[in-house]
Amino acid sequence: MFYREAGDFKTSYEADSQTFPIAFDRYRYWFVLAVAFLVIPFVINDYWANALLIPFLIYAIAAIGLNILTGYCGQVSLGTGAFMAVGAYACYKLMTAFPEINILLHILLSGVVTAVVGAAFGLPSLRIKGFYLAVATLAAQFFLVWLFNKVPWFYNNSASGQISAPERFVFDIAVTGPNTKAWAAYLVCLVFVTLSAIVARNLTRGSMGRRWMAIRDMDIAAEIIGVNPLKAKLSAFAVSSFFVGISGALFFAVYLGAVEVGEVFGINKSFLVLFMIIIGGLGSIFGAFAGAAFLVCLPVVLKVIGVDLFGWPPDLVAHFQLVIIGLLIMFFLIKEPHGLAQLWRVAKEKLRLWPFPY
Repeated sequence: MFYREAGDFKTSYEADSQTFPIAFDRYRYWFVLAVAFLVIPFVINDYWANALLIPFLIYAIAAIGLNILTGYCGQVSLGTGAFMAVGAYACYKLMTAFPEINILLHILLSGVVTAVVGAAFGLPSLRIKGFYLAVATLAAQFFLVWLFNKVPWFYNNSASGQISAPERFVFDIAVTGPNTKAWAAYLVCLVFVTLSAIVARNLTRGSMGRRWMAIRDMDIAAEIIGVNPLKAKLSAFAVSSFFVGISGALFFAVYLGAVEVGEVFGINKSFLVLFMIIIGGLGSIFGAFAGAAFLVCLPVVLKVIGVDLFGWPPDLVAHFQLVIIGLLIMFFLIKEPHGLAQLWRVAKEKLRLWPFPY
């Protein structure tokens, strides 16, 4: 009975078109942000940070980026893992070449470098689309991983071929390196995911987002009404790669600390992020968060239930996880293409009309 618009009136166009026009939604999201910033850092421990919270925040940024490209602009990409690797290696080179610059600026610059690379690999989208574009981005995935493995300059001629994040500080607090506290790494990721969500939400609701969706729905008709396919598609690749690059830089510098490109940013990473937006919901910022939360929490829940509670072998639980993900992908693609985000919208609409029939 409390989820109503009664008495919630608007006096301007800006107020009527805001992201959360219903007051209850605004209060709820402000409450979530308050808990995330003011409560969780004081109660977090290493297990919850490394197993759930930090991976969720980083994957949410990557899912937002891929959702902009695939969900909003309709350009299929299977190279997300490679673009995350571009962000990671760009961050590593910047950290080692310019140690006096703040690590937060390095992460942002890594996103810029990835945006340039993503726009370059997005050029084939001007001539091909659908399955053929997916194959082209898949080729980018293998090419970039091969490049980072074979060119020693990217890993500073390290004998092991790995890259390791040097220790860096923000306000005299270590956010990379072995002395990083869980709450510090969590806050850095939380700041970036909050800013990424705000920027992505405003982009998708503005003129640029409308051009992306016009290209997604029918590119020929969009070109007829004045949408420039070159600018629309390349801007989608650049913006998407920017967010994916930031997630890759955070994954390397703040979360893992040391990576080897073939093991960490392989094709499985690309499919994982793609599954997140399929399950969470294409064309939805909330869907990126929902899909990331689901696929990050699923292995932990299955381990607790299968291994700890019932004593099943870990290999069996891992295969069972793949079966669940596959079944969910088929279910959402057939029954609900807009994923968990659409189920959430339907639940809110029913709540608005309750107890009256829907």
